[in-house]
Amino acid sequence: MTNTTSTTEPVLGGAAGAAAPAPDVTGATDGSRASRPNGRNGRNGRNGRNGRKRRRAAWGVMSTREKVLRYVLLVVVLFITIGPFLWQLSTSLKGTGEDIYTANPSFIPTQPTFGNYLRVGEAIPVFGYIGNSLVVAAIDVLGNIVFATLAGFALARLQWRFRKAVLGLFLATLVLPGEATIISQFVTVKDLGLADSLVGVALPGMIAALNVLLMFNAFRQIPEEIDQAAVMDGANALQRLRYISLPAVQGTIAVIAIFSFIGAWDDFLWPLIVLQSPDKLTLTVGLQYLQGTFATDQRMIAAGTMIAFIPIAVIFAILQRFFFKGVEEGGVKG
Repeated sequence: MTNTTSTTEPVLGGAAGAAAPAPDVTGATDGSRASRPNGRNGRNGRNGRNGRKRRRAAWGVMSTREKVLRYVLLVVVLFITIGPFLWQLSTSLKGTGEDIYTANPSFIPTQPTFGNYLRVGEAIPVFGYIGNSLVVAAIDVLGNIVFATLAGFALARLQWRFRKAVLGLFLATLVLPGEATIISQFVTVKDLGLADSLVGVALPGMIAALNVLLMFNAFRQIPEEIDQAAVMDGANALQRLRYISLPAVQGTIAVIAIFSFIGAWDDFLWPLIVLQSPDKLTLTVGLQYLQGTFATDQRMIAAGTMIAFIPIAVIFAILQRFFFKGVEEGGVKG
């Protein structure tokens, strides 16, 4: 007998029944309800995506207001730091016909000339003073590179008694200003028979506590496992210093060289105390002869300042790549 059951009725529990959507009280299926553009889920999804985009923009991209503020601050800092140098350079290039004492001086020279530099060479033996300053700076740079490196390596990589006490003494010396010990330094240099000599000028600056601490911090960044492996292979302290530690701290050595050169080149008070002979004066002390008793030409003084600045600019231009590498070594622990 033939079954007359209608095929339009859903079969409960069957595949066809599982595939058929359940009716909604509003007359719409789940699929159509989810596809409505004005549904609550759609609005929440868009709000969530917009919030994530705003957070990404806040972290990754600066607003126009922030950019303007940063550039304004950079211009202010640049004006404070570079402004006096540019003004000295402008003054050194001004001719005698320009009034540099007027209430509204011109920044750009109207009569540019290099005659002020030639007059400096005629007034003082500038090349002899430059040679004396280079001798003092070379001794200080070499002394700090050698002795600060050895002291920093001993404090950071070797184990010995009173190591922490010595490190504390180096830290304590940073608190004292240089003027507090200048009399004892002069007495020591005089007793050694080095007064009125370039070696006597360079001797106190041959090793600086700050440079020792910089090398100590640089050597401390090297992993201990490397030294332990070298010791197991039979390497002594000098071999570990030469083949393992020194290649890793080249940037810090460049930083020490630059700081030592600038400190020795710009020093004025100590050479003024130690030196008496006019032919042994350093450049910073010799430039004082440009100031006359009854008249002073600020153009010549500005030209002498620019001459003293040239060696510093050359040294920094040569070592700037290693300088920034050394700053990264001291600021980021590897």
